[in-house]
Amino acid sequence: MGIIDSIGNLVMKSRMDDLENSVNNPHETQQKVLSELLTTTKHTYYGKNYHFRDISNYRQFKEQVPLNNYEDLFPYIDLILKGEQNVLWPTPIKWFAKSSGTTGATSKIIPVSTEGLEQCHYQGGRDMLALYIRNYPDAKLFSGKNLSIGGSQESKLSDKNGYYTGNISAIVMKNLPFWAQFGRTPGLEVTMMNNWEEKIRKISEITSQQKITSLAGSPMWMLLLLQYIIKEHKINYIQDVWPDLEVFFHGSVSFAPYRPLFEELDRNNSLRYLEIFNATEGFFALQDQKDDPSLLLMLNYGIYYEFIPEKEFLLENPKVIPLSEVEVGKNYSMVISTNSGLWRYKIGDTIKFTTVSPYRFTISGRTKHCINVFGEDLFAEHAEKAISVACRETGAILRDFTAAPYFYDRSKKGYHEWLIEFVRSPQNKADFLEILDRELGKYNDDYAAKRRNNVAIEPPVVREMPEGSFYEWLKRKNKLGGQHKVPRLSNSREFVEELLRIKSSLQPEL
Repeated sequence: MGIIDSIGNLVMKSRMDDLENSVNNPHETQQKVLSELLTTTKHTYYGKNYHFRDISNYRQFKEQVPLNNYEDLFPYIDLILKGEQNVLWPTPIKWFAKSSGTTGATSKIIPVSTEGLEQCHYQGGRDMLALYIRNYPDAKLFSGKNLSIGGSQESKLSDKNGYYTGNISAIVMKNLPFWAQFGRTPGLEVTMMNNWEEKIRKISEITSQQKITSLAGSPMWMLLLLQYIIKEHKINYIQDVWPDLEVFFHGSVSFAPYRPLFEELDRNNSLRYLEIFNATEGFFALQDQKDDPSLLLMLNYGIYYEFIPEKEFLLENPKVIPLSEVEVGKNYSMVISTNSGLWRYKIGDTIKFTTVSPYRFTISGRTKHCINVFGEDLFAEHAEKAISVACRETGAILRDFTAAPYFYDRSKKGYHEWLIEFVRSPQNKADFLEILDRELGKYNDDYAAKRRNNVAIEPPVVREMPEGSFYEWLKRKNKLGGQHKVPRLSNSREFVEELLRIKSSLQPEL
């Protein structure tokens, strides 16, 4: 092992004592996080509104501070966007991360503080490396570079002060300390490019001449890059370009549908995979065991966690419990209070704990139906609005629909497959499909970005279903009557495949 690797590994190993302390003392760690959050923000606008200075324990916190969704917090975020400070968090907020919205605006704008970057996102990155090195003592990450693909950054000026918006990955990369910038590639100029085709060409051109030891990013974007490089260099395996590549740190979407495709490009299945749960709102968890896909909940990143039990998800006033009361095998929706000023914020992700000593879990889904296989965060609300416009403009009358992703294969991009049962079919089916695609992009920025020039997702495919198809599906599931209905959107193809088997005769694609 070289000197650089030896020094890097030693530095990362020194992080383990603090990490193990938080894992071994979870409730004390979380209580300390809550106390520090409240003390830090008691003089903010929000802290004064909800009397943070009078809160000394979790019971008081839960009683005095309301549960929030994005719409509840947006009036406070809007004040910051207009130049006000000390609203949700005391230190100046200059960065806002864009995330797909479920209602209202096409994107949610999430504040990101300096503390959120330093104590949460960057600490997560350091712990990711520390745990990887603990599990693989022979790792040689630091002898080469990490290839990471980030989103784009765009700048705007508010009425009073300048601020910046962009994908959270772009914000993280833009603010990385110098030592981290030195260890990654490509440079910021390429990383921040908005044009994907030009970006992927530049990344391929630059990194094919470098020693790459690790990859980091979304499986979808990374797969597109690897496929481009393999085609460009006329090779069969990615190790033909990067023989020292050893690990892919991945997150943002489920890796399950992508893994077989990565393995096709990986000689002898030598590439290691490690999952992280790093969302727009914070860095929550990472995989800490070699052979266990469960994610370790990170408790000392300036985030206080609460949980809503599954049966309470859709209630107006759900029961909320602290970490100490969760149980193995049950689904919970996550509620977070963060060092960027999100207070008792319902992020919509659902998890299922696999152990409580330590606290490990798997991501079980979202409280709302969505498709997020390609990073598009397409919610049922987007789908229903888009399909309503398509029906209205083409004279169609809708009875029912569902949609699911059709996954990548080695040479083709994925797409969304829609099964639709009409009472009255569209006057022009091609127009219907074009309008549906257009409106989905209108209501969802992430979908629009990935559909632009077919960069990551091919045009949707619509299959018209014969009358009674959805009724028969419900009947076979013993779900007729009551409030049972076909899921609008799903990351899994289970419902679509079942409905296609019910389909009595093949219908032409729209």
